[in-house]
Amino acid sequence: MFLSRQLIRRVYLRTPRRWTHNAAAALSGLNSVTEEDLAHFAKILPPSAILSTLSPSATPSTELEPFNNDWMNKYHGKSTTVLKPRTTQEVSEIVKWCNQRRIGIVPQGGNTGLVGGSVPVRDELVLSLSNMSKIRAFDDVSGILVADAGCILQSLSDFLTPHNHIVPLDLGAKGSCQIGGNVSTNAGGLRLLRYGSLHGSVLGLEVVLPDGTILDQLTSLRKDNTGYDLKQLFIGAEGTLGVVTGVSILAAPAPQASNNVMLALPKFENILPLFKETKRQLSEILSAFEFMDRTVYDLAIKHGQGRALDPQDVEGAECFVLVETSGGKREHDEEKLNNLLESLMDADQPLINTGVLATSPAQFSALWAIREGLTEAVSKEGKAYKYDISVPLHKFKEVVDKTKEHLRQKGLLHEDAVKHVVGYGHVGDGNLHLNVVAAAYTPDIEAALEPFVYELVASYKGSISAEHGIGVMKTHALHYSKNATSIEWMKKIKALFDPNGIMNPGKVLP
Repeated sequence: MFLSRQLIRRVYLRTPRRWTHNAAAALSGLNSVTEEDLAHFAKILPPSAILSTLSPSATPSTELEPFNNDWMNKYHGKSTTVLKPRTTQEVSEIVKWCNQRRIGIVPQGGNTGLVGGSVPVRDELVLSLSNMSKIRAFDDVSGILVADAGCILQSLSDFLTPHNHIVPLDLGAKGSCQIGGNVSTNAGGLRLLRYGSLHGSVLGLEVVLPDGTILDQLTSLRKDNTGYDLKQLFIGAEGTLGVVTGVSILAAPAPQASNNVMLALPKFENILPLFKETKRQLSEILSAFEFMDRTVYDLAIKHGQGRALDPQDVEGAECFVLVETSGGKREHDEEKLNNLLESLMDADQPLINTGVLATSPAQFSALWAIREGLTEAVSKEGKAYKYDISVPLHKFKEVVDKTKEHLRQKGLLHEDAVKHVVGYGHVGDGNLHLNVVAAAYTPDIEAALEPFVYELVASYKGSISAEHGIGVMKTHALHYSKNATSIEWMKKIKALFDPNGIMNPGKVLP
């Protein structure tokens, strides 16, 4: 059973950040919210659902900081107004007015993203979905769940637990992120190896289009082969084509037995043969295979995320792997897992040094807390430049090593500049989280990293964004993963849906 895990801690400090020229240009034809607009919104929403520094509301600007700043303290907006609608109809009326007035809108869920996609570029209106948190329906036979976009992922998990189902998505930020934001960013997370992406598990969406029209595609059918599958356009569109207000998703049957084990490996080269052997022996019960290098593991221990192995067991380990199994019968699963561990330890040339197998729900949760706490540990250590990339599995370590050497050659690898270059991620789907931990965000470090990292990824025919999205951070780098024809058609789709350019301006497209 999956337990509550580490939540993201939000800190708001004033640190400069640089928006791209393209992001600023995207707002050139848009207007700021005025007192007249506020008066109109007051006809739609109650006073408690309107936060604005404009009169007559005069909300203190500090109350808008959680909406204007990302949790990494890297991106900062200057929105004067945050609206919190409770229904799809209210969202429709707000969006329709903004389209007529050409006011930019930033749809915002839990604001746990890592690429600045849910933060205003300038002073766009923030449309918070946090008040839309109703579970509309659940069928415990089919496993189909229909919910408002503002439902927190952990809340959906808690709701499904007594029904013996789980959300086919698991993230470290599950206590804060919202299902609408998950869908809009096509979040991947820790269960993708077992349950696939949201493109497969989302059955239907309800979306408010940029002109205020409500597109009701909230089907609960698993099979519907009637023309264009429009919902797919909004999964991963990051709010640039419309506001997701409702989600129909196929929940998975809850595993009756879950186990995990943390393994210490003497060298990175052992990961791929270990993954092959793990898949062969565990087969249908394998649900996660997570990699972390030695440096980021040590940071997790340093910053209080827990301890998986005793210090003597960590000696000689270059990296670690967390393996999870989820199945229907504990005895069967434990036998398969124990057979795997015995074969690994008894091999003539062992792939692992040692490991620890969870023997209780508390220990199961503690092992996951280390993996899920890596993001927080990195943030406590310094200012993180985060690159969420897809590259061939055997290139994971090479990417980290080449980035580190590049920074060393630039004279930036020291305590006052870049303190660490670390890697961790999802081996099961080829997703590496490359984190460059610095003393501060500086133009020199950014210039050293970009476009170097993107060019490196392109050289492997990889993706510059495996699961975090493009946001505002990577718009200038989209061409490293998408060719000119693809980008041209993406722009045509954007222009068709949003001719006035009001939806999350400056995001995704260059």
